[in-house]
Amino acid sequence: MSTTANKRVSGILLHPTSLPSPYGIGDLGQEAYDFIDFLHASGQHIWQVLPLTPTGFGDSPYQSFSAFAGQPLLISPAHLFDLHLIAEQDLADCPSGNPATVDYGTIIPWKNALLRKAYENFLTLDESPFDEEYTSFCKDNADWLDDYALFMACKSVHDGRDWLSWDEQYRNMTPSFRTVIE
Repeated sequence: MSTTANKRVSGILLHPTSLPSPYGIGDLGQEAYDFIDFLHASGQHIWQVLPLTPTGFGDSPYQSFSAFAGQPLLISPAHLFDLHLIAEQDLADCPSGNPATVDYGTIIPWKNALLRKAYENFLTLDESPFDEEYTSFCKDNADWLDDYALFMACKSVHDGRDWLSWDEQYRNMTPSFRTVIE
């Protein structure tokens, strides 16, 4: 065994939502890159981030709707602005609150509306530089993405309630239901 295999390393556990942000919740924007630079300058080797999946009940990273999907709250509004998917005025109405805590009740609706606006703007772009990446991602991940998107759409239609309380026609995938959605 080489001596490098026995080298001790150190690091930190910090979920990206705990990073500072002017947008109500930490994300994978510039603050994350700055944090990585800080860790490197401090001689740290590991950044343990916890699950980065969509949160479910209680906004816990351990209560996820998917083992594969990424947490939309981690998308950086500043990065969306840099990509020209949102405008400066879209960021102006960000809820302000206590910078030491996250008010999920106000930030989630605001950020979801912002992400929807970015998506709608994405759809209107002529010859978008993202078209190929988007199409490739959807194709490469269809084995989980299609069912996840359907589940989340049904969950939204049912105001976020658990699937056992959904209308019968949405609870169980049937061939006729699959035909309707395709």
